[in-house]
Amino acid sequence: MAAVMLAVTLATLDTAIANTALPTIAIDLHAEPAASVWVINAYQLAMVATLLPLAALGDIVGHRRIYLSGIAVFTVASLACSVASTLPALAIARVLQGLGASAIMSVNTALIRYLYPPHQLGRGLGLNALVVGVSFAVGPTVASAILSAATWPWLFAVNVPLGVIALAFALPALPQTARGKHQFDPLAALLNVITFAALIFSLSEAAQRGPLPVVIVAAVVTVVFGLLLLRREAGHPAPMLPVDLFKRPVFALSAVTAVCSFAAQGLAFVSLPFYFEEILHRSQVATGFLMTPWPVVVALAAPFAGRLSDRYPPGLLGGIGLAVLCVGMASLALMPAHPSVVNISVRMAICGAGFGFFQSPNLKAIMASAPPERSGGASGIVATARLLGQTTGAALVALCFGIAGHHGPTLALALGAVFAGAASIASGLRLFAPSHRSGAPAA
Repeated sequence: MAAVMLAVTLATLDTAIANTALPTIAIDLHAEPAASVWVINAYQLAMVATLLPLAALGDIVGHRRIYLSGIAVFTVASLACSVASTLPALAIARVLQGLGASAIMSVNTALIRYLYPPHQLGRGLGLNALVVGVSFAVGPTVASAILSAATWPWLFAVNVPLGVIALAFALPALPQTARGKHQFDPLAALLNVITFAALIFSLSEAAQRGPLPVVIVAAVVTVVFGLLLLRREAGHPAPMLPVDLFKRPVFALSAVTAVCSFAAQGLAFVSLPFYFEEILHRSQVATGFLMTPWPVVVALAAPFAGRLSDRYPPGLLGGIGLAVLCVGMASLALMPAHPSVVNISVRMAICGAGFGFFQSPNLKAIMASAPPERSGGASGIVATARLLGQTTGAALVALCFGIAGHHGPTLALALGAVFAGAASIASGLRLFAPSHRSGAPAA
């Protein structure tokens, strides 16, 4: 389990860590700020576009093989990022790094299903939720700490020894898993890559207020190739985009819950720094400390919720957690003009408690509602829902800024409360949905 957690930490941190160093990277590589955004976009595009194909491949060739390959590719790509001397070279290396991270995240949850016995699955998923949530939240803080003592290439260079350690732990520890008998469909994989790459590109361009025609064309490409993908996989026993699993009410509601909740988190973590610095006039250092209660409380709540999910319905636990998150985000949006540090910290802690309480029960609901032989597809949906939610949240923050100007962060936090409330309702509906029970494999 230690190898899984270390690899997941590396993959998740790099989703956010480069944001902090982007201005420095742009100056050092003599790149325009608009062009330097591709350091971020290249990673996200590669990751989201390949999650489902790699998850499907994991069901066929084994989750262990995909996971180990992902760690190796991520480590080598991190070295390439650290020695890149031009923006195009860095962007290409980030594509490879995103591919490695995608391989890790696509089968991560599926492997946990095999590492823990059924009655302890919630505990394992709780630890995973803890690592993912905290890694995403503290990414900017870690980047700032590294940049205070070294140059930006070290943001990527530190991954190399850690990746080697993760690979050394994973080789003897990861189990062999059951393999499907169906064949891998390269054309479906290509259609999937185009569909999700176009989707993330359109959301990113919208978030950066790119040209409207570019956003529209990307959205049209998403719809057209998405429909072609559905047509290609109609009747397939294990489609790459697992539409058959979405016919299971608990699985579908759990996926919707995940997208909405991570959109709420994305709205919060993109808008809060602006809120603290521009509206409350706090310094960058103070902002970092004010952001801390959320991930700290997530770290405390997630394992506890994971253990509870082994005894209580995930729909109930997730609904309670997301209702708490909704209240917390609403309280942030309604903050007084001159709140104290304690006042802010309590509201942030409420959000962290709610978010941490929902994650592991929701993960368990997704994995338990899919048959064991489809664990890879279900795991891919877990990672895809998280990234789509975060990207959507970031795009909506830009929209809020465009609509409300100086009050954009407040509007974004209010919208985050709406998303959290919708996620709570979706979670609660699982209590009334028919379930498809399937046995989980032994550890």
